Amino acid sequence: MPESRSEVRVVEAGPYGHRVIEHDWPHEARACRTVQKALATHVNTTDDLPPVRWLGGVDIGFEDGGQTTRAAAVVLDAHTLEVVDTQLARVPTRMPYIPGLLSFREIPGALAALERLTTLPDLILVDGHGIAHPRRLGVATHLGLVTGLPTIGVAKKRLTGTHAEPPDERGAWAELNDRDETIGAVLRSRVGVKPIFISPGHRIGLESALSFTMSALTRYRLPETTRVADKLASNR
Repeated sequence: MPESRSEVRVVEAGPYGHRVIEHDWPHEARACRTVQKALATHVNTTDDLPPVRWLGGVDIGFEDGGQTTRAAAVVLDAHTLEVVDTQLARVPTRMPYIPGLLSFREIPGALAALERLTTLPDLILVDGHGIAHPRRLGVATHLGLVTGLPTIGVAKKRLTGTHAEPPDERGAWAELNDRDETIGAVLRSRVGVKPIFISPGHRIGLESALSFTMSALTRYRLPETTRVADKLASNR
């Protein structure tokens, strides 16, 4: 079977009314990296947000030995963190896990779950990296580009870059740097636990990404958007 083409296309009004970047979905690693490099030129890491009333969360799990992607999309009230919408979608897993190319494996399921929401989020916190990625195109950034929605990457582990250890106090953070560029922040979300890695996805800057992440935190390490989505995606 011939490999999918790798060009990207700008669409001024996508499915949610925003400018999106469309592309074919190759399966071969080299072609996926070519798409990533093209997509990265369209990323916006400045604040371009509407008033945020609804916070979204996206997480991915797998079933049937990895053959089925179990994707969760949730919406919380940005002020009370009350859950207002949850949706689950199951789709065939399109490719194996390849380091640095996670978005090509996970986003098709995430898109299917987002399409089922009755309340559209103003901002999505994604379980994964934004621009804190070797090619500046983690799953959160990729999802933001193909939906047009503002996104933040909230990851449990570092993928690339170096950082100092943030102080052991809630809300303390240190810059995550790579090649003389600040690509995110290492945030202490709770005293006495490992920090989390925050990075802009699309249509948001680092300062706002940290602020919205903090606003979604309660007494746990991860924001409520991620916790609710993870329970649904992992069937817990």
